[in-house]
Amino acid sequence: MTAQPGERAPQASDDERPARDAFRHFQRIPTRWMDNDAYAHVNNVVYYAWFDTVVNEHLIRAGGLDIAHSPAIGLVVETHCRFFAPLAFPDAVEAGIAVTRLGRSSVTYAIGLFREGDAAAAAAGRFVHVWVDRASRRPVDIPERVRAALEPLVVDVSPPASAS
Repeated sequence: MTAQPGERAPQASDDERPARDAFRHFQRIPTRWMDNDAYAHVNNVVYYAWFDTVVNEHLIRAGGLDIAHSPAIGLVVETHCRFFAPLAFPDAVEAGIAVTRLGRSSVTYAIGLFREGDAAAAAAGRFVHVWVDRASRRPVDIPERVRAALEPLVVDVSPPASAS
């Protein structure tokens, strides 16, 4: 269904929008005037910058990642974003992350972007890092300190067992 001029655009149902308790770490990110586009809401490309910001802030602060000199770096190999409600300047965004898969050399993050104080996400996505040697770009084990920073963020995403 498409909204007609002057009508509110269709919104996802609340049961499709992740809630705050699905995420383990949050970072507040202010919007900027320049984030708004011609449609008076934050442009979609900015959401991906927020994904990068919340993940890398955690890796740097909690995992000791030195983005300029660490021998192992995380390369983004996949991103996805689903939009539920618009954000616009001067909103503040609370970006939440959780880890849905922690492998030997890769990690998958769930990310939720919330208007400050809102219970349901305005947008949700996934972000996959593959850890590689900085020089060769070949996969390596996730560095121990980074792994230790990610482990508390791991959530169980397996479907509930069916009742028989």
